[in-house]
Amino acid sequence: MTAIRALLLCSCLGLLRPGGGQPFLRLRPSPSDNLPVKDIVEHPDPEYDPKEQDLDERTLRKKLGSHFDPGFMAVAVPGPANASGAEAAAGRARAALPAELRRLELGPPQGPRLRVGKKARRKVLQWLWAYTYCPVLYTWKDLGVRFWPRYIKEGNCFAEKSCSLPEGMFCKPVKSVTKTFLRWHCQGWSSQKYCTWIPVQYPLISECKCSC
Repeated sequence: MTAIRALLLCSCLGLLRPGGGQPFLRLRPSPSDNLPVKDIVEHPDPEYDPKEQDLDERTLRKKLGSHFDPGFMAVAVPGPANASGAEAAAGRARAALPAELRRLELGPPQGPRLRVGKKARRKVLQWLWAYTYCPVLYTWKDLGVRFWPRYIKEGNCFAEKSCSLPEGMFCKPVKSVTKTFLRWHCQGWSSQKYCTWIPVQYPLISECKCSC
């Protein structure tokens, strides 16, 4: 049993040393409730990068097939993803109020209903909607040459201020979607390694809500 443990320990150490090959790194983004995904630490040796002949766009598009989503991935450096959080919240305040907010009764929970005019009521509700709205803010992230496409439009929850009255609650992710990318993966030792593109799934925030 001691010999087996020693063998497993040596195997793990081999994966952790720089000469042990690419597997000592995280191969793909790990599914997690803590989104967005943390940056993947890549092996610094360019020997594990795809070569020019491995980056033929036509071949890679065919390999990725229907999973290619131009709304969330890009081959070349893209432009800005969307507006700032303040602009997004202000724009949503001018849009139609959600049904649950339209049904909100103004006044203390155990007290009489507050009677206000329609215009004043709408302004109060719009202000509440702008204050508590939690937009998903998108930015383009460079995943590096070992992903294809290498650029992903990643979502974050607007967290510059509290979204509740009284303060204390913040915008947090409540829903996510996954997008399929190609990941350059190498196996074996440097002199006998085999590298190829494999499909991996990358989780993205798709909805944020005001919560504790």
